[in-house]
Amino acid sequence: MDSGIGLLAATAAVRRLRPDADLVLSLDPDGMPWGPRTPEDVTRRALDVAEAAAAHRPDALIIGCNTATVNSLPALRARLEPGIPVIGTVPAIKPAAAGGGPVAIWATPATTGSAYQRGLIEEFADGVRVAEVPCWGLAEAVEHADEAAIDAAVAAAAELTPDDVTTVVLGCTHYELVAERIRTALQRPGAAPLVLHGSAGAVAAQALRRLGELPAPEAAAEGTLTVLLSGRPGPLPAPALHYAEGRLLPATGPLADRS
Repeated sequence: MDSGIGLLAATAAVRRLRPDADLVLSLDPDGMPWGPRTPEDVTRRALDVAEAAAAHRPDALIIGCNTATVNSLPALRARLEPGIPVIGTVPAIKPAAAGGGPVAIWATPATTGSAYQRGLIEEFADGVRVAEVPCWGLAEAVEHADEAAIDAAVAAAAELTPDDVTTVVLGCTHYELVAERIRTALQRPGAAPLVLHGSAGAVAAQALRRLGELPAPEAAAEGTLTVLLSGRPGPLPAPALHYAEGRLLPATGPLADRS
């Protein structure tokens, strides 16, 4: 679940590990973006989106959104667990700081400077210098596959990123869809290759661990894909196919509920 197509990164990671999994993607185009909303409003919409997915009786629910995790994880777990394990998405600050830094965290303005993110920095950065970088408009540009807006938002965030940063945490799942463009914008001539840390792979692996699942054999049957748009069955949003993660999904399983 997510407000929009930011969930594609985690979805693609699950699909690669378990091509036989039947996937339900629950998005909220009626309420997107969640970032500017109050924490109470984010939680209300996240609960609605989660319950739409829960009606399909999933084995687990992945919150493919940092904003929803920051604001709504306790409420979602209180509503759905223990029947449905809920896996949140946390910025990969701990592995990023392990490299020694300096580190930048690219995140939505709502997440940047939040008590949640500051708590993660205090807990896991272990003295490494961390710069919090608000990325105005980037999630929305990625959501609509607006090339010019993506370039402008990436360039603006790059201007706010200290020159000596060696590692960047992608603190919004939308950003993982344009990771290489972010790398290109930040890579300094003559510097060592920039290290980017997303969350999708770790979140997918954690979901499978919670279920006691192992990756499926290569010969496993292909899983289906069901898409819910603010609770209504619908198609995968067209901008999703702009990204490799979105194109992977129809290629590995039939779309359900497309009409």
